[in-house]
Amino acid sequence: MEELRSIQWFPGHMTKTKRKIESQLRLIDAVAVLLDARAPYSSCNPDLRSVINNKPRLFILNKCDMADPAETKKWLGLFREKGVTAIALDCRSGKGMNGFVPAVRSVLSEKLEAWKNKGMSGRTIKVMVVGIPNVGKSSFINRLAGQNRARVEDRPGVTRGNQWFTVSKGFDLLDTPGVLWPKFDDKAVGEKLAYIGSVKDDILDTEHLAGRLLEYLRDNFPESITARYKLSSEEISGAQGYEILEMVGKKRGMLVSGGEINTERAAATVLDEFRNAALGKITLDRAADCTDIRI
Repeated sequence: MEELRSIQWFPGHMTKTKRKIESQLRLIDAVAVLLDARAPYSSCNPDLRSVINNKPRLFILNKCDMADPAETKKWLGLFREKGVTAIALDCRSGKGMNGFVPAVRSVLSEKLEAWKNKGMSGRTIKVMVVGIPNVGKSSFINRLAGQNRARVEDRPGVTRGNQWFTVSKGFDLLDTPGVLWPKFDDKAVGEKLAYIGSVKDDILDTEHLAGRLLEYLRDNFPESITARYKLSSEEISGAQGYEILEMVGKKRGMLVSGGEINTERAAATVLDEFRNAALGKITLDRAADCTDIRI
């Protein structure tokens, strides 16, 4: 199967988002950069580094319950080697959430000490939350706040404007819309972002995307396909993505009149099941291969 066409999109609201982030920097003390634990490299927007300048930052590997735990540990080690604070958590289950505030306080330890010396120890800490679409920023804030105060939907591009939320006494978060960058120079990065749902499905050919995902899984995590769809390794070995997609549709009884396989429905199933970890806890970006990550 041929490669996906280079995914490029930069809607006007993303340009505005970057400007809004820049205009709010003077109001905040630190930046929390949310990444998808399944693709820490691909979900790290290289443009944000220049936008947030020298503000203290904390990296959060969200959705860690869907990622390979061993690989997440390696990623945390890589950030540590680069002298950057990073934590792993899952905002849906709540795993690791209690480590966020202490991590922010650690990142801001010098500033907090300076406030204390000036008699300002009760000053509110303001943290900007940034990340690409569908990485879980609103869910993260809702979990911290203990109630649904930010819109949450399982699709990219829901948050449209910067919003402030008080999540605890003396601790405010600024939610920002997800922002991608103009062009994915590495096609693999664009594909991985499409796999995890950070690029809107409605601008993609989902059958083609699902086929590419199945080829990736065939080459790297074949057991995720064989176990979930009851296919043998011999059946998928050497098969093209679309052929595997047809096998999945046939196994699941996704047939239309005349016995033709409904590959569109099969594609939606494959993508949904990958995104909700029904195919297993899979990390698309290996830390050992991504030491050039720009943070």
